[in-house]
Amino acid sequence: MSDLERYSRQILFQQIGEVGQIILQNSKVAIVGVGALGTVIANHLVRSGVGYIRLIDRDLVELSNLQRQTLFDEEDAKFQLPKVIAAKKRLNRINSTVTVDAVIADLNLDNADELLTDFNCIVDGTDNFMTRFLINDVAVKYGIPWVHGAAVSSRGMFASIKPGITPCYRCLFPHVPTGTGETCDTVGVLSPLTDIIGSFQAMETMKILIDEKTTPNLEQIDIWDYTTMQMDISKGRNPNCPTCVNHQFDFLDRSSELQVAYTTLCGRNTVQINPRNKRDLDVKKLAANLKKSGKVSGNDYLIRFTPDEDISIVVFKDARVLIHGTNDVVQAKLLYSKYIGN
Repeated sequence: MSDLERYSRQILFQQIGEVGQIILQNSKVAIVGVGALGTVIANHLVRSGVGYIRLIDRDLVELSNLQRQTLFDEEDAKFQLPKVIAAKKRLNRINSTVTVDAVIADLNLDNADELLTDFNCIVDGTDNFMTRFLINDVAVKYGIPWVHGAAVSSRGMFASIKPGITPCYRCLFPHVPTGTGETCDTVGVLSPLTDIIGSFQAMETMKILIDEKTTPNLEQIDIWDYTTMQMDISKGRNPNCPTCVNHQFDFLDRSSELQVAYTTLCGRNTVQINPRNKRDLDVKKLAANLKKSGKVSGNDYLIRFTPDEDISIVVFKDARVLIHGTNDVVQAKLLYSKYIGN
């Protein structure tokens, strides 16, 4: 069987055809985050024959992932495989003609240029705003289209962002959200939702690769109430956008006030996370959210959250965080994103 025979049903779809299939097979896509969205995206793009896919993720497979992260199974969780390694093994069995590049890494300003350039499209499978702003900086800097996606609880959204053509992510979200945003680990997430949003992201990616028209909207859906909203963002470009207009890449700039500082406290088995952009947190609201995921104590000035017997997280009103129980900055960032948000 030839490669094109493998994709015969996809080629029969007129908007793709044989020419589009060949383009897909010669395309390169980077997927940032191989969790609930990333596994769905990777699964579809590999089955569709996208020739080279880079998977970037810093995390390990856990039992709680299996409810929604569709490339993993109990054996992956038992052996605590890195997500990109477990995903690569499964994807190689699905389509051995696709090159899957598994990168175990925390995407940050030190490696983002290296890991995300020279791709035809970048896809957002992440769960935090800071990484999305970082992706946006790289995408705008190098003129790479990318597909944003987000899912929490029963609500999800996605949009295609094309530098120089559409508004960039910072046009749509001028400021890093503050406070205690909802995360999957504080309010949960439904598996059908991540399937739906990830599938739409994969479809938008394929359209970008073959130069077909993508949605002009920020598409939003709540699958519990089945409500949808389409927000036309085609004219939403900010004429004063720091990123796509002024080419000010704050999230690639270590000196920017928008960066978050991570410091290992010597001898204390603790990492301090210190946002440079200070703000007042509603610690009572945060405590109420975190009670669903572990033990919480505190006062008007701080809270202490204990998700398990090894880790203790202290959050101060000015958003400074101490993560006790680790000297590993990558693990600390993961815990911060998981429980505190942005």
